[in-house]
Amino acid sequence: MIFRQLFDSVSGTYTYLIASRKGGEALIIDPVLEKVDRYLQLVNELDLKLVKAVDTHLHADHITGLGALRDRTHCITVMGEQTLADVVSMRVTEGDRVAIEGLSLDVLYTPGHTDDSYSFLMGGRVFTGDTLLIRGTGRTDFQNGNPHQQYDSIFNKLLKLPDETLVYPAHDYKGDTVSTIGEERLFNPRLRVRSADEYADLMNNLKLPNPKMMDVAVPANVHVGLHQDEIARKGWAVSATEALALRGRPDIAIVDLREKGEREKHGTIPGSLHAPYPDLLENISAGGMLHELAAATGKRIVFYCAFGERSAMAVQAAQDAGLATACHIEGGIAAWKKADGPVAH
Repeated sequence: MIFRQLFDSVSGTYTYLIASRKGGEALIIDPVLEKVDRYLQLVNELDLKLVKAVDTHLHADHITGLGALRDRTHCITVMGEQTLADVVSMRVTEGDRVAIEGLSLDVLYTPGHTDDSYSFLMGGRVFTGDTLLIRGTGRTDFQNGNPHQQYDSIFNKLLKLPDETLVYPAHDYKGDTVSTIGEERLFNPRLRVRSADEYADLMNNLKLPNPKMMDVAVPANVHVGLHQDEIARKGWAVSATEALALRGRPDIAIVDLREKGEREKHGTIPGSLHAPYPDLLENISAGGMLHELAAATGKRIVFYCAFGERSAMAVQAAQDAGLATACHIEGGIAAWKKADGPVAH
């Protein structure tokens, strides 16, 4: 396995690059915007293909690299379903898995630092974001933070993991790089409390200054800039209501770009084809399934995904590949459901 822990000294942020093998698919956790060139250089040097970029929560101390990585690699951006960030193309919740070739991360909802804080568990390692730090815990006094929720996340989820589980946080300001669940249970001063109320009292009286970047980072991370706006300006988008009228027409092929697990959990548009986003370039190239379907039948390809981000990128790629009538459903199946579109399970 390829595992790299990268550090941004300005914000004290750890970023993790993970792949099962050289030449394979990779994912990155908690990327920092200013370091994107470095990440992509490393991806290139290790002969990897970046397919997913994950943020553990909406960061307040740096601007996320999710948008830049999406634009430069067409990777899938992943965050928890509570997030306000508009750049996210796959939203996950407790019990889901974030999978790439040869690896998968189990998703744990661990709110408290923020209400969209998640941890990700992978084979004896847990990426805890700012929920559990090395000999510390993430502050709970802004972004819908809640010390009682954080107590529950730490004591009833993270500390239930095996003692030898390696703890990889999103930040460290002292130079520590890794800990274990057993170590934190024994030596983390914030965890020497007897109750949730005692923990809340401790957290509510820290009197910390706001992160230096907070006023810039939080709005920037919420509004990274929707890829969908640009696609709509080019006339390559249909609303969910317009898509309802297109469904079932013989000259239309509706194509679902989501992964199998998303389809099973959230349902599909009846009659739609399944062509997962990671296979897109193969499918729209000459000889590919969608390219040949459009060429042989004259059908218009209408892409959709969860919220419209992946399908917007797919439309641009399809147009670049010569599929001049390709478009997508703005807002994805989420918008389709709001428009009372039928859903098959």
